[in-house]
Amino acid sequence: MSIAGIFSAAAVVGVVGIFVGLFLGVAGIRFHVEKDEKEEAILAALPGNNCGGCGYAGCSGLAAAIAKGEAPVNACPVGGEPVGSKIAAIMGVEAGASQRKVAFVACMGDCDKANRDYEYSGYQDCRMMGFVPGGGPKSCNSGCLGYGTCAEVCPFDAIHVVNGVAVVDREKCKACGKCVEVCPKHLISLIPYQAEYAVACSSADKGPVTMKACQSGCIGCGLCMRNCPAHAVNVKDFHAVIDQEKCTGCGTCAEKCPKKCIVKM
Repeated sequence: MSIAGIFSAAAVVGVVGIFVGLFLGVAGIRFHVEKDEKEEAILAALPGNNCGGCGYAGCSGLAAAIAKGEAPVNACPVGGEPVGSKIAAIMGVEAGASQRKVAFVACMGDCDKANRDYEYSGYQDCRMMGFVPGGGPKSCNSGCLGYGTCAEVCPFDAIHVVNGVAVVDREKCKACGKCVEVCPKHLISLIPYQAEYAVACSSADKGPVTMKACQSGCIGCGLCMRNCPAHAVNVKDFHAVIDQEKCTGCGTCAEKCPKKCIVKM
């Protein structure tokens, strides 16, 4: 190739480079999106776990919603009240009272207390139990399957399977709700951290059926309801339910329960 050809090629490349650079520069200015300073500050205040417990797609989604006024300043379950207060200061509003919650597994049917209809040796995932006879090997169709799907999805290592039943570490739990969503038996719920007592059973079967399946199942006898001085316990569908807003933590229900399925938190 001649010297003239080399210079011509270099000139063409240079002109094209300048043109592309100018085009990108103009496009950057023309399509520039101004950043919301409040949104950036809110995102910096959030813990960054991106757990989705707030109902949004990660912390950035929540930050955008709060900045637009579409979500409360204390919507982050992981950050709790301290983070809510910081974000309230950024938004120039009152944080409001927030109640710490914790996941609770309503089952005591461990390997020693729950009966089994058969031995299962297939894929160890609670979500797969809908495809096996009886919804799982345990005789109680409402009990914890114990295969740890909830533990797998917990981003805070706050839940583990102990002797066939999922157990929550209350101090590690951030109430993100992932375990609640993934449990196929729907026996995990978020309750107030300050709750004194809870019913550790989810069975809605009649007493005789429950007793055949598990030694610690609620039989719906109503002793807890009749003896509660605060009228905080009711029996619905053969199952005791505690109204945490009415409960005074006296412990009478746990004391009277013949199956000892009402537990102190």
